[in-house]
Amino acid sequence: MPKITFANEKKEIQVPEGANLRQEALQAGVALYPGVHKVLNCHGFGSCGSCRVLITKGMENCSPKGMLEGARLGVSLAYIGNEETMRLACQTRVNGDITVTTCPPINLFGENFFS
Repeated sequence: MPKITFANEKKEIQVPEGANLRQEALQAGVALYPGVHKVLNCHGFGSCGSCRVLITKGMENCSPKGMLEGARLGVSLAYIGNEETMRLACQTRVNGDITVTTCPPINLFGENFFS
């Protein structure tokens, strides 16, 4: 069974292969949503972008990005500089071991921001 490691929370959980990252995180008590988004979110439909996570290890063990996810992340400032590793938890299926950073900060001063 795949293992998800939540870096900020220092928590590891075992999930069935193909499990939805958002559902498994919420079941484990991991806070995916910052601030007001705890209440105001799209509940897993991929339209709000507030469940974004940074996959720091094991990106190859995640499902590929779909068109909806790519479009939603494309308009997010947090995406800049993390194009390859930023995902929406609600749109990500876990097929192997991964390490996740929840609620990644926006880096407006990164080297890729103005390029």
